[in-house]
Amino acid sequence: MKVLKFGGSSVATAERIKGVVDILKSYYAQGTYFTVVFSAFGGTTDLLLDMGGLAASGNEAYLVKFDSFRQRHLAAVTELFQADYLTRVMDEVEHNADLLRNLLQGIYLLGEASPKTMDLVLSFGERNAAFIITHALRQAGINANYLDARKIIVTDNNFGSAAVQFEKTYPRIRRYYDEHPEVQVVTGFIGSAEDGFTTTLGRGGSDYTAAIIAAGLQASLVEIWTDVNGVLTADPRLVRRAFTIPVMTYAEAMEMSHFGAKVIYPPTLQPVLRAHIPMAIRNTFNPTFSGTYISDQTDPGGHAVKGISSIAKVSLLTLSGSGMFGVPGTAARLFGSLARSFINIILITQGSSEHAISFAIEPGVAQKARLAVEEEFKFELGAGLIDPVKIEEDLAVVAIIGENMRYRPGIAGRLFQALGKNGINVVAIAQGSSELNISVVIARQDESKALNALHDAFFLSDTVELHLFMVGTGLIGSALLKQIAKQADYLRDKHDLEIKLVGLANSRRMLLQEDGIPLHDDWNKRLMEEGDPTVLATFVNHMKSLNLPNAIFVDNTANASVAAHYETILDASISISTPNKIATSSFYLQYQRLKTIANRRGVLFLYETNVGAGLPVITTLNDLINSGDEIVSIEGVLSGSLSFMLNSFTEGRRFSEIVCEAMRRGFTEPDPREDLSGADVSRKLLILARETGLPMESTAIEIEPILPATCLEAKDVETFLERLAAEDGHFESLRQKAATAGKVLRMVARLSAGRASIGLQEVGSESPFYYLSGSDNMIVFVTGRYSDRPLVVRGPGAGAEVTAAGIFAEIIKIGNFLS
Repeated sequence: MKVLKFGGSSVATAERIKGVVDILKSYYAQGTYFTVVFSAFGGTTDLLLDMGGLAASGNEAYLVKFDSFRQRHLAAVTELFQADYLTRVMDEVEHNADLLRNLLQGIYLLGEASPKTMDLVLSFGERNAAFIITHALRQAGINANYLDARKIIVTDNNFGSAAVQFEKTYPRIRRYYDEHPEVQVVTGFIGSAEDGFTTTLGRGGSDYTAAIIAAGLQASLVEIWTDVNGVLTADPRLVRRAFTIPVMTYAEAMEMSHFGAKVIYPPTLQPVLRAHIPMAIRNTFNPTFSGTYISDQTDPGGHAVKGISSIAKVSLLTLSGSGMFGVPGTAARLFGSLARSFINIILITQGSSEHAISFAIEPGVAQKARLAVEEEFKFELGAGLIDPVKIEEDLAVVAIIGENMRYRPGIAGRLFQALGKNGINVVAIAQGSSELNISVVIARQDESKALNALHDAFFLSDTVELHLFMVGTGLIGSALLKQIAKQADYLRDKHDLEIKLVGLANSRRMLLQEDGIPLHDDWNKRLMEEGDPTVLATFVNHMKSLNLPNAIFVDNTANASVAAHYETILDASISISTPNKIATSSFYLQYQRLKTIANRRGVLFLYETNVGAGLPVITTLNDLINSGDEIVSIEGVLSGSLSFMLNSFTEGRRFSEIVCEAMRRGFTEPDPREDLSGADVSRKLLILARETGLPMESTAIEIEPILPATCLEAKDVETFLERLAAEDGHFESLRQKAATAGKVLRMVARLSAGRASIGLQEVGSESPFYYLSGSDNMIVFVTGRYSDRPLVVRGPGAGAEVTAAGIFAEIIKIGNFLS
């Protein structure tokens, strides 16, 4: 037997009830034995409280609230049911409405609503919900029976928060279920006293109902279905990166519930804890997610800290004085005075000097507590042995919780370091010898800041192992691996990142080793000797099937067949860093699709090296846009190879010889026509245009060709170089013409007013491009903020070392993102 409980948010509308019915149909079809407990429709308990309060105060507005309550249930019935079911359920809901109306009228006439009467009023929420859903299940083909929990749960007469009489309740539960084999649909939250009067079980009562039934039946599991993915590491409203805790112990769950975890109520855990019945917290709106599993089994390999929780509003009271030192019974008198005043204590702390005892309580009872304590110690106060009780307001309690903390040294140190580095002062500290909970009292205004600082410290700061898969081992790939090997110790020590090369491939061989390919060895020899023939699809599929955490794919090629796999790689939640421009400069729809998939999968698709090798061109552009700046124009020399060629093209040198030199240095694409034709610059300009938000295609870029047609039409690189040598006179005439005018040749790309163009220009000393040297690139941003004096990015735009450095920076960026 499993006991399932669905909260008010899960059944707030007819559409949500249909979703619950689908979940239960799946259980039923699988042959699972279960019983299900329901809360009232979301918000109706508050509505019933408002009705009772208005009626008791003689305000006829209670009738408006009542009509809203009635219409909401009738609307749900109308949407959910057909034919005979509609009539049957509608009649019962109308009958309940008549009973409630008469009850409220009695309250109105008497001008009073006792706790006993209000328990009866509140019961109509659960009674309506369970009855309606029972028949929704029947209509769906499930043999379900409506069970009013007042038949099986016996309580005392403490109306509003009745105590369950387990010795009488458990036999009733077992007897009823023995006699009724159908799927029981139970009203949560309510029970009945021995004299038959309706009672309620207090805050979290429906969860409590489920736990009571589970303990009475010795069920195998209790599932609490709510609107979140289980118990989270912290409050997601305050800590954006909070995530679900997959498993935790009863003790951890109790601590989390006492410190404000809204999905668990402390009374709920008691019956299942005593009966050793595990509990799962599930999400109705994400039913395939496993949620949080709570049991008495510890998770030795889990986080030292399971969760970080807080109580947002507390007051700290301190009793201090020299007369407390060495005096037995002081603490007993203090806490006895608070107990007699029915004041609950959240946290207690005392120094070994015994000079002071501090305790945190709810702010609303701070003055009451002060009076009670000072009355108890009035003699000592009069004699000057004890100081007046000190009250500190506007405080919060933040706690780190986890059974594994006791086995890990340095937890407290990390806690205080995280708070200290963020300028958060600790007012008081409390920790038990079990080390299950370390609590600190801080200023209320620092609550959110403290939660985020601690969440980063305990869940995001341990060393993250990055699993690297790399295609392309030429000049760039070799330089990158050398840089990673050189910086390995620094990254581990300073950035908590460890890069493990798991996959490596070139055009001939590929090697995949889950335990890592050592970079200090001759990795190239190992690749060629131990690797298999390269089949790119096999490499990618193997990478995905390994399903390693923190995986990064690096493409160092200029190959379209590699870029064709980007979509499936990103869709497998693997981040990509690449200097390969083919994917980002293909059709705009494909560019947009890749970025969308990356965003949806929560991974990074980085291509800074597409435009400026190691220069932060795209980063600078994105920073300008993200900060709200307006891009007026972008103008630049975007090709390091062309920059080298034209800067080297001086009197006495042949242009064809310079091109060959650039090829030898690794400045050009494998086919230098990609550079000389403007195709490579065109891709870079296209990428920049798209980064500004323009849905531009490559055909929109106007290119003034630099190469004669005979060179462009050459069948291969060798033929091209022969024809280029024959055109040296043409290029010399271009150089001489510019030199005569005191100018130099530059291949300039420009984006302005939605128009993109590329062409060979003669520029004079008034242009920033005139002073370029070597393989330098220069990009000039004219923006709303940088109008009179444009923002300039300049540096080497070609070369294996700088490109590899740019990729390396992106790997670290991805690592920080994943951690």
